Amino acid sequence: MSSVTATPASKGLEGVVATTSSICYIDGDQGVLAYRGYDIHDLADHSTFEEVCYLLWFGRLPKANELKALKQRLAEERKLDPSIIKFLQLAPKHALPMDVLRTMVSALSFYDAEYDRNDHDANVNKAIRLTSQIAMISAKASLSSSRTKVSRTPPTFC
Repeated sequence: MSSVTATPASKGLEGVVATTSSICYIDGDQGVLAYRGYDIHDLADHSTFEEVCYLLWFGRLPKANELKALKQRLAEERKLDPSIIKFLQLAPKHALPMDVLRTMVSALSFYDAEYDRNDHDANVNKAIRLTSQIAMISAKASLSSSRTKVSRTPPTFC
């Protein structure tokens, strides 16, 4: 008679390290989440949304002129292709907001001028565009029934 010793399997990815990252550090047991070495609580208390984006994309917090330039760039990149707006208007009313957002984000790639580039600069440009356009898609989706125009003026996130 054979005896088989079974080792219980972990649930999901519990205890599995998928990769190491210089961008994010997580220690769930200690309750630590850090971006680029900064504790997330400190960032939430002392930084703006745009500053944290800059930190994630460029590896450091921005200087005043860099932050101003990023805010301007985010405002410039908010424009959605008319086809995306039409597609958004065609989404079924019963569709869940996250399902609509996921689909619209996928569709944005059809209109990306750098769709065929995957170098660092192109990826940073895509991150900036996506950040701006996701905000616009979300705003347009939530305001679609009221027919209110959404401003291209940068919002205040904090």
